[in-house]
Amino acid sequence: MITEEKALSSLADLCSKGERCTGDLDEKMRKWGLEDNVRQRVLDYLTSHHFVDDERFCRAYVNDKVRYNKWGRRKIEQALWVRHIPEDISRPILDDVPDEDYLVNLRPILHAKWPTIKAKSDYERSMKLIKFAMGRGFDLRLIHQCINKMDATEEMEDEG
Repeated sequence: MITEEKALSSLADLCSKGERCTGDLDEKMRKWGLEDNVRQRVLDYLTSHHFVDDERFCRAYVNDKVRYNKWGRRKIEQALWVRHIPEDISRPILDDVPDEDYLVNLRPILHAKWPTIKAKSDYERSMKLIKFAMGRGFDLRLIHQCINKMDATEEMEDEG
């Protein structure tokens, strides 16, 4: 079994290499078999000495998932929930992300997927595209916005 001092040292080292959240650290200590009071003391120390900060982690995580992984808001919310980030921390950070940041990711994803979908009607194709985009965590409102623009573009190309 790992000691409290060893856990503190290992986790401080881990936090110095990249952003972490208290939920991930607590889970790691749970797997090491540390008791609740020991885990809480270690987390209190790491938090008070700014090794770990859930708000700082959340900002970095949201930025990375939107910018690099091209995730939608719902998928990010779910991932933060799994990491035990409180909603009072995550919601304002997610609310700060403008719709346009999601749309910049969603448009090319849908445009690339559109021709690969096998469907008997435009309605069926749209439903499959919606299901695909929702799986990526995008809001239905933004998905409809993109699909409606795609439909309008397709109609203009057909007429031209």
